[in-house]
Amino acid sequence: MYDWLKALHIIAVIAWMAGMLYLPRLFVYHCVAEPGSVQSETFKVMERRLLKTIINPAMIATWLLGIWLAWNGGWYRAGWLQTKVVLVLLMSALHGVLGRWVRDFSQDRNQHTQRFYRIINEVPTLLLIAIVILAVVKPF
Repeated sequence: MYDWLKALHIIAVIAWMAGMLYLPRLFVYHCVAEPGSVQSETFKVMERRLLKTIINPAMIATWLLGIWLAWNGGWYRAGWLQTKVVLVLLMSALHGVLGRWVRDFSQDRNQHTQRFYRIINEVPTLLLIAIVILAVVKPF
């Protein structure tokens, strides 16, 4: 059972990360769309659906499965896991911020530039690299 749940956890992480990498990229292109235009309205639908149907459920599954795996595997006391949890909390906080920006775009209240979103787009990648290294190498 542990291996099956670990596989589902990895699948959930992949889905979550796909969305976390794609959503800021949509913001980059949404920035240049004229508010109220067909293009802008299309981006709003894409962003909302991505968040509600992929990113949110994938994050919830990632957390639930991860907690079960940590508890069942006895990993919850390991230093590497505690560090990983902090990084996953940061990823979850970024997830919340992205959700806020989806709402801002939906109300035509974006306050950031394309360059800002291009930089933000790199944050999930950096967190992912650190999280995977901790999970695979277990350095401490």
